[in-house]
Amino acid sequence: MAAGAKREPMFDAAAAAIPEVEAELSVPKDPRAAAFFDVDNTILRGASAFHLARGLAARNYFSGADLAGFAWKQAKFALGGKEDRADMAAATAAALTFVAGRDVAELVGIGEEIFDEYIIDKLWPGTLALAQSHLDAGQRVWLVTATPIELAEVIARRLGLTGALGTTSEIRHGHYTGRLLGHPMHGPAKASAVRELAIHEGLELERCSAYSDSANDIPLLSLVGHPTAVNPDRELLRYARTHSWPVRDYRRSRRVWRVTVPGAATAGIAAGVGIGIVATRHRGDAAR
Repeated sequence: MAAGAKREPMFDAAAAAIPEVEAELSVPKDPRAAAFFDVDNTILRGASAFHLARGLAARNYFSGADLAGFAWKQAKFALGGKEDRADMAAATAAALTFVAGRDVAELVGIGEEIFDEYIIDKLWPGTLALAQSHLDAGQRVWLVTATPIELAEVIARRLGLTGALGTTSEIRHGHYTGRLLGHPMHGPAKASAVRELAIHEGLELERCSAYSDSANDIPLLSLVGHPTAVNPDRELLRYARTHSWPVRDYRRSRRVWRVTVPGAATAGIAAGVGIGIVATRHRGDAAR
């Protein structure tokens, strides 16, 4: 997990962009509470790892045809509103093939560039304001995502969050082996990881909050005392209404504000980049 970082001007820009969001927020100060945020379509528009894949393709890490295949899978998920486990398994195997034998330091050197080129302007200011409200209340804030852990940690550091839980790839002698460590951080695996983190950090889950756009994260949302559906897919929206969960949707009646963050020279992105190309969730509303 990444250590907490200094607050970036991004949060001030987010509050300025959508002042009514900040005005609605009221998070109690509670050191035994924390907030857990999904990434794709919750923190940012689309799939973070797909944006990363665009940058890697531009640097000839794989072909344009490969990227087109990844884009098709993202579009398929967007139109169907469901994740297909068989597609995810096949995509994971293909992505691991791309990074097997790659030098970690090579990817570390370009990770921040890709973040600035493709990800920063996809962030949802409203969700950033939600995260900042928890930080301002003295609570810890983690990202919990199927995105590769190093990419998740880059995003967490740039947003000044506490840390991240993500999908992890095996590295030996500074190179990717082409294998996963454990399973992708997806669905029930998120709830298990957060439960373990809560024990380690001394958190009380009934006092914690969680935010996601996907019905796949219902196990995580159900684990905490304060779940919120953010930009929800159809299934999660129905579930949230049935269970009287708050719903926040930043996709409608608002343009996506570009949030500017100064480039930071932060050590960055390493294991799991290959998985992140496709094995992360390609969400129900990812390609808006």
